[in-house]
Amino acid sequence: MKVLTLLAPRWWGFRNGLFFGGRRSLIKAGSLLAMAAGFWVGIYVIFYRVLRYFQAVEEFGDLLAYKLLTMVYLTFFGLLIFSNVLVALNTFFLSQDLEIIHATPVSIGEIFAARFLDTLVESSWMVLLFGIPIFTAYGLVYQASLVYYLGLVSVIVPYLILAAALGITLTMILVQIFPAQRSRDILFLLSLLVIILLFFLFRFTRPERLVDPDAFASVITYFRALSAPASPYLPSSWASEAIWPLLRPSSVSSGFYQGFLWVNGLASLVVCAFVAIWVYPEGWSKSQESGRLLAGRFLGLVPKRFRPRTPRRSQTLSLMGKDLKFFFRDNTQWSQLLLILALIVLYLYNYSVLPLDSVKVPTFYLQNLIAFLNVGLAGFVLASIGVRFVFTAVSGEGFSFWIMQSAPLSMRRLLWSKFLFYLAPLLFLGLILTIATNELLQVSALMRWLAPITIFSMVFGITALGVGMGAVFPNFKAENVTQVATGFGGLLYMILAMGFIAMVVVLEAGPVYILFMAQARHHSLSFFQWLYVGGSIFLMVLVNIAAVWLPMRYGVRKLAAYEG
Repeated sequence: MKVLTLLAPRWWGFRNGLFFGGRRSLIKAGSLLAMAAGFWVGIYVIFYRVLRYFQAVEEFGDLLAYKLLTMVYLTFFGLLIFSNVLVALNTFFLSQDLEIIHATPVSIGEIFAARFLDTLVESSWMVLLFGIPIFTAYGLVYQASLVYYLGLVSVIVPYLILAAALGITLTMILVQIFPAQRSRDILFLLSLLVIILLFFLFRFTRPERLVDPDAFASVITYFRALSAPASPYLPSSWASEAIWPLLRPSSVSSGFYQGFLWVNGLASLVVCAFVAIWVYPEGWSKSQESGRLLAGRFLGLVPKRFRPRTPRRSQTLSLMGKDLKFFFRDNTQWSQLLLILALIVLYLYNYSVLPLDSVKVPTFYLQNLIAFLNVGLAGFVLASIGVRFVFTAVSGEGFSFWIMQSAPLSMRRLLWSKFLFYLAPLLFLGLILTIATNELLQVSALMRWLAPITIFSMVFGITALGVGMGAVFPNFKAENVTQVATGFGGLLYMILAMGFIAMVVVLEAGPVYILFMAQARHHSLSFFQWLYVGGSIFLMVLVNIAAVWLPMRYGVRKLAAYEG
């Protein structure tokens, strides 16, 4: 019963936030449910069509479907291990309520049981979100019976327990070697580097060549590789072997692998509990140590005259200097620059390998069309980065926001300082994406100037929307600033940013087409065409001004009225 008592605050917080949070909470819940429903439908449709296509392929269809199922389980297992390690660091060592829990008359075993269940649920719900439409698509395509869905539950439960037990055990061992805070930093950086490496390995293999008839021999080699058996030591293989006989007739027994999963899952749980009870008290003591952040170690190697200093000439520059120091002191902030750099390289690489010569459309027209569409795509990339960094800028003040409220400082100056702080890097990134892409595509002189000017103007609106919406939906109590970007405010920011980008692209499409065709055919524009071009440009300027002025003004008003 003590375990249920320890878990009760989680349930109370969820229930109170859902039923007693007022109209705003109901709108949030409804919006998230609508998003989840759309997300499920999208994944289901994709996998349903892929599996139906596989069924139409003779001899190889079932083999491809089985290998896809194995890849899904393998991907989920890797994600679960990383997720359980990161979540366990917080639930077992860094959570703010642990000091109160350790002062209560509760045994280590009961604390472990409650925190294990907490970690299991928090780290596994996303996998279930991904998995339900996938497994449903398998069941409907292969017309599975009720036994398949019951067997699916019997496989998923020990599968999640096994991943959670391995992740928590690894966390306990890591905390014995490093302080908890440093362990999280190291794991975060390692996982980031692994993701970047996987991105590069996948993209540089150029999988689009498999649809090229000239590379048909490589497809045959690929099919031969598919027939190789999966590793019998991976839980993903056990799960696939347990599910597949419920979809297609097979000589392998599903019950054997289900039992194998349950035995290993429960055994790993016992081992995890033994390790936790043995090492947890010492690990908790070590978690109270404060380690120097990685950015601080690197910054210590830089000569003092080259280190960033807080300017003292104005409040705006002082605030920007504060944000700069905060950015480099937080490992979760500056380390994501590595991921952004990798995405830029892959983004430009995709344009460098476009098979434009094999398309029947004249290359001159196609290059400029792609360059124009690249303006919208680059805007989407900037908005995606903005929701992570710009939208969370105000919430990043955290519990120290009361200092800003009590200081002789206006909220207008605070927001505009954050606007200027993030404007420069987004401008630089946007210009790099457009100018480099234009050089790779060898576009016309008109597009060489038009694309950078357009993205330059859009960055102002994207940045202002991020800062303004972040002030409208602040969360100064979030333990991790990355959680702020995934909330209702972050979703609304992305919707507004996408709408703004689409509006600019649509307003510009007509004038660009008229100017481009006149240049290609060496014709001069008529009076009405010039009037249309001028009117579209005027409307586009108004849209950009509104995208900057309205969210910043509304954000200043909401932040000034904020009372916590």
